[in-house]
Amino acid sequence: MGKNYIPTTPKEQEEMLKAIGSNSLDELFSDLPESVKMTRSLDLPSPLDEISLSKTLQELSKKNSNLEDHICFLGAGAYDHYVPSVVKHLVSRSEFYTAYTPYQAEISQGTLQAIFEYQTLICQLTGLEVSNASMYDGATAVTEAALMAIDTVKKQEIIVSTTVHPEYREVLKTYAKALKIKITEISFQAGVTNLEELAARVNEETAGVIIQTPNFFGCLEDLGEIERIVHQTKALLIACVDPLSLGILESPGALGADIAVGEAQSLGNCLSFGGPYLGFLACTEKLKRRLPGRVAGQTIDREGRRGFVLTLQSREQHIRRAKATSNICSNQALNALAATIYLAYLGKDGLQKIGELCLQKAHYLARKIEKLPGYSLAFPAPFFKEFVVWCPSEPERLNQELLEHKIIGGYPVQKAYPSLIQGWLLAVTEKRSKGEIDCLVERLEGLK
Repeated sequence: MGKNYIPTTPKEQEEMLKAIGSNSLDELFSDLPESVKMTRSLDLPSPLDEISLSKTLQELSKKNSNLEDHICFLGAGAYDHYVPSVVKHLVSRSEFYTAYTPYQAEISQGTLQAIFEYQTLICQLTGLEVSNASMYDGATAVTEAALMAIDTVKKQEIIVSTTVHPEYREVLKTYAKALKIKITEISFQAGVTNLEELAARVNEETAGVIIQTPNFFGCLEDLGEIERIVHQTKALLIACVDPLSLGILESPGALGADIAVGEAQSLGNCLSFGGPYLGFLACTEKLKRRLPGRVAGQTIDREGRRGFVLTLQSREQHIRRAKATSNICSNQALNALAATIYLAYLGKDGLQKIGELCLQKAHYLARKIEKLPGYSLAFPAPFFKEFVVWCPSEPERLNQELLEHKIIGGYPVQKAYPSLIQGWLLAVTEKRSKGEIDCLVERLEGLK
């Protein structure tokens, strides 16, 4: 009989120790220094019956702020979008509820088909020919795209705009340090990439240029003009995009991007305390053999039946290490399945509607905040669902006071951009009602 959450008994411990040739737990852990061992008993309360324990845990959980009881205007890379119940229902089915890599195609047809459908939808969204699976998140997708550019162009410089998410740039720099890759950052002007500086920096030694649009400030970059600058050399254009924005904006593929990447948390994945999330990566046909991770493909067996296989497997576990494009290996198929169900459920029209709602509601809040004394929009550039405002007082103080009214405020931009003092990044998704937006504005009016 299974005993969930019950530790081993003394007798079981004795049998296990005997099996491995140890006389005691102290002998088993003898290699650990005494300074790190706990020599006292844990300071725990006395045992509770199940009913009492449930009530105690419920009381403890109430100390956490949550999105069921709070109105959220915080974004900065992770967003409070609505997840339809059909997504939660289907991804919870036992046949999908695993992160195990589908090594054996003959017994993994369902998982492989789900990955194939996900790749197809990402290609349709981004306007590019090939998509992979298994990127951990937006940050690693950006970094893997940079490594693709290095491997393709055979140069060692990556240019990245400072309007790209600060955490994405930190992950990129971590990889670059070990691989001796030169990272050149381009400044921003009026909330978007400084194109004059970009044009001056791109040269024959540049492997790739990374641009995010909408960028970290929520502003839309001129990807068409950036493409013209980048492709004057052999450099590749890497566009980091919000997949929900592609319901109303031109795809990066149509604007000339060689690689499109981003964070797909907004596609049917909950905030979940910061993860696990889902990075996506798509590229042109000519770059497909540089892709990291895996690519599921569709085929026909000897009897003419439709089937699915892992067409490309480019990590060292599958091929010779020297030939591997990346060591990224965790299977994010459950998160990808959630995105697939979400996109299939919404369809083209639904995705467009979500994008329009985000756009309209964000601009409605921006217009209302602009009318408040001491507040103004930080940048004149067009924006999608997120924007920066200058505040008359510290954003941290505003957030603290708003939290008392069960409102989660925006991101204090100075944390990542020290020069943007009293900048406040607000996000508005389709979940925010007019009443909730008006409530935020009313609370701000009352704060001195």
